[in-house]
Amino acid sequence: MIRANLLIDSHGRILRDLRVSITDRCNFRCLYCLPETEAAQNFYRGRWANLPNPAPISRQWQPKSKILTFEEIERAVRLAVGLGVQKIRLTGGEPLLRHDVEQLVARLARIPGITDLAMTSNGFLFPQKARDLREAGLQRISFSLDSLDRENFKKITGRDGLDEVLAGISLARELGFHPVKVNAVIIRGINDHEIEALAGFARERSLSFRFIEFMPLDSAHAWQKGLVVPGREILQRLQACHPLLPATSDNPSETARRWKFSDGRGEIGIIAPVSEPFCGHCNRLRLTADGKIRTCLFSIVEHDLRSLLRSDASDSAIGDWLQSVVWQKEDRHHIGEPEFVQPERTMSCIGG
Repeated sequence: MIRANLLIDSHGRILRDLRVSITDRCNFRCLYCLPETEAAQNFYRGRWANLPNPAPISRQWQPKSKILTFEEIERAVRLAVGLGVQKIRLTGGEPLLRHDVEQLVARLARIPGITDLAMTSNGFLFPQKARDLREAGLQRISFSLDSLDRENFKKITGRDGLDEVLAGISLARELGFHPVKVNAVIIRGINDHEIEALAGFARERSLSFRFIEFMPLDSAHAWQKGLVVPGREILQRLQACHPLLPATSDNPSETARRWKFSDGRGEIGIIAPVSEPFCGHCNRLRLTADGKIRTCLFSIVEHDLRSLLRSDASDSAIGDWLQSVVWQKEDRHHIGEPEFVQPERTMSCIGG
């Protein structure tokens, strides 16, 4: 029997996963999110004749006064967990830019009912903070690694940081984070030639590697469907060079279709929200760094939790409000449909 005090939407989905952005700032300028570098704009300009010069950038960092405090984040998470949320993932921007982030991790790790406390990071600062995060109670870590080639990595991210990211991945394994997940956004003409090499990297290091389709969340609004490498194409290429076995899962809300390497050394997953949407099983809710609830990554409507947290609203009242917001969760995103409208805010502002 489904309990009444759960976060349930009007389509019958029970939300168990809360993504919490703790900063909208980032120390990378990835061309699929904040394409502000000359290399990124040159890439888009060569494929989109109407791209202005310079490209429009909608980034505006929120002032500190509008960013949720650790106390407010802890309260929001505690209330969500009380309504059935089990998984918490800290995101950004780049979450490791948030001062004393390990203190927030320790606060959240003490909340009863959280079964999975994870973080997504670009990895650049991870070697400096890894041990403190582990001791604070962080259970899992996911890194972004879009290229193994130093120059291509710099072109994609706007930063010469490949060595730091690789060091972070190695340290995460050493410290016992498991599984260590690594994500790559694949863009045709940028890093699709590295698909096989990235999979080989995952196998060599027994990683869980995720190939993600390019989504329309960039600040220049320069996304084009022709730049998307469909998940099916990625899989076909991987199967041609690596013996892969399907990996089973008892989680119907999992976003990745997964395969194990036949020798058991790691696995690959494909997240294909553009070509093969998985909206029907989505159980995610997002909290932005400035305190807005988003019921879909591609929502064009946000719900103001910060004002409630800073009012005299009781926990019970905020819980009822969360349930009413979740009830309005969209049935699906509309990428590829005539009515699709790209969110004004980028992934850096929304939280991955």
